[in-house]
Amino acid sequence: MGKDREKGRAAALLPIGVFLVIFLGAGIVTGDFYAMPAIVAFLIALLTAFLQNREVSFDEKIKIIAKGTGDDNIITMCLIFLCAGGFSGAVTAAGGAESTVNLGLSILPSNIAVVGLFIIGCFISVSMGTSVGTIAALSPIAVQISEKSGYAMAVCVGAVVCGAMFGDNLSMISDTTIAAVKTQGCEMRDKFRENFLIVLPAAILTIVLLLFVTRGGSYQITEALPYNIWKVVPYILVLIGALAGINVFVVLIGGTVVSLIVGVAAGSLSVSQIFLAVGGGVVNGENIGGVTGMYDITVISIVVACIVSLVKEYGGIQFILNLIRSKIKGPRGAQAGIAGLSLLVDCCTANNTVAIVMAGPIAKEISSEFGISKRRTASLLDIFTSVGQGVIPYGAQLLAAASLSGLTPFAVMPYLYYPFLMGASALLFIIFRKEKA
Repeated sequence: MGKDREKGRAAALLPIGVFLVIFLGAGIVTGDFYAMPAIVAFLIALLTAFLQNREVSFDEKIKIIAKGTGDDNIITMCLIFLCAGGFSGAVTAAGGAESTVNLGLSILPSNIAVVGLFIIGCFISVSMGTSVGTIAALSPIAVQISEKSGYAMAVCVGAVVCGAMFGDNLSMISDTTIAAVKTQGCEMRDKFRENFLIVLPAAILTIVLLLFVTRGGSYQITEALPYNIWKVVPYILVLIGALAGINVFVVLIGGTVVSLIVGVAAGSLSVSQIFLAVGGGVVNGENIGGVTGMYDITVISIVVACIVSLVKEYGGIQFILNLIRSKIKGPRGAQAGIAGLSLLVDCCTANNTVAIVMAGPIAKEISSEFGISKRRTASLLDIFTSVGQGVIPYGAQLLAAASLSGLTPFAVMPYLYYPFLMGASALLFIIFRKEKA
């Protein structure tokens, strides 16, 4: 298998192809993308991976996937899922989400509510360094804004995902930023400046598009919108903690504890309901997702890690890397190659941090050969893995958004303006802005 990993094998990508055919095919044929649960399609893909390459024994394959799922990025992501679920459950059970929405609807002009979701998502994700945590925190608010304002839920949730991907790509405490900088050996501040200049036009155009899509829309307050300012405190504390750069786990766990205290003090929760609110269940007649609401996404993340581990072992990732590298001609071609490399590896791994770690060494070699600066290479790695991660329907971000909103990933995809515009802006920079090493 050593030679296969070095040269790469196209056949190693078969499990990913099987997943796409089964998952997308079932949705297209039946017209219902819930007809084939994502976890079932992934398990079939994993079985396909196990049936490949008889040269590797079953026991060796188990060791390979055990090593892949034990990666610190995978473990961290799964723990963020669970912590975010606990915070979402606690703040919802305590009435925080409803109070926050009512406060926002009472203060914000009706025509900028969706844009507000995007901007808040940008600030939170930049500060927390996690797009998944941002989506988990804001999606319940987006759902309630949709229900009370009349704006399409897909638009509201799409605005949240867009804001989350803005920070995932820029935050100085984001795993993707750290991985991009470390693999290229550049300074964090240099990468941030280069990256921000590239994505700023995309963020501005996203605001314009969201204003255009929601133009003429407004909501009339025909009912009382009561809110308790104390119930909004957990969200404020999470926002302040995120802006202060506090660890995402501390922020989410702290927000959960404060939500429970406020809920009990305000009479929304009894002491006996505390653990049910965090864990998930029916509280005061409302079904709270909590930690258990994140089980599906957590299991999917683990299974995807298993598939990627075997695909990488069989030479699938190396095949993609070698294919792109063979097509490069000139500095601009080198940058386009790094962009394509980043995007394809992310689509195969469904994890932008893992994709950067995999593609980083090859990108560094390409940039050195063609005179591309380290900061530009790091930016391209981070940007295009974020483009892929923000739009693939089987990525953690869209799966989390879909799980928390009750939509399908495909319903949200048409409104993911920012990831697409971010990629377009980066391509324009490659074409028109000459890069100097």
